[in-house]
Amino acid sequence: MSDDDGSGLTYRCVLLKISGDALRGELPFGISKDAIEAVAAECVEVVRLGVRLAMVVGGGNFVRGAEAAGRTLKRATADYMGMLATMMNALALQDAIEALGQETRVLSALKSEEVAEPYIRRRALRHLEQKRIVILAGGTGMPYFTTDTTAAVRATEMGAEVLLKATKVDGVYDKDPEKHDDARRFEHLLYMDCITDRLRVMDATAITHCMENKLPVIVFNLRTAGNIRKAVLGERVGTLVDASGQSETAD
Repeated sequence: MSDDDGSGLTYRCVLLKISGDALRGELPFGISKDAIEAVAAECVEVVRLGVRLAMVVGGGNFVRGAEAAGRTLKRATADYMGMLATMMNALALQDAIEALGQETRVLSALKSEEVAEPYIRRRALRHLEQKRIVILAGGTGMPYFTTDTTAAVRATEMGAEVLLKATKVDGVYDKDPEKHDDARRFEHLLYMDCITDRLRVMDATAITHCMENKLPVIVFNLRTAGNIRKAVLGERVGTLVDASGQSETAD
């Protein structure tokens, strides 16, 4: 497939946030071959449409810093372990994507010169200009910050037009849809509603950063094939979070 000129795209520069859980598929932990290959194929597809794509990957399929803390580990130690888990996922994604013929670069906020370049904003931008997928690992490089916050900060640093948050469900609900049959899905949400109603879109630091920088967020189900493509083409998918209009639920 040849590269497209980008015509027809709603978003030409995108940051995609993928949780570690999305890479484990149906496994209890670790990386599922089928799941990571499916993600890789969708990422390559949108880049060939003309999208400049950066990715932030979580590490929850191996360890969650916030959950591990308080047992035998201090929070900072647990968070650093989580950052190392994101590195493993980033390297796995790199292999899966490059197996499809698409160039990538892994940039890490933690120094790991043997396997990744250090995160430098101008270097990341140059890789995007060269049509490489930039995979961002190591979180912010500091404890006490989630990968959601990393995604929000990196998206604004790199000039992304939208933050795509890939999850296990098809958007944001007023309550857990796996536990409540009457849970309502939102098609559109305002930033402030996410904060005041404590909706589980992103952590408060991340959503506040998006609000202050007018960065729209689309929350969608990664397991539905074609959703990344639909999002960059401007088709309605999942839940849009921004500052326009008013919040509304799906019919």
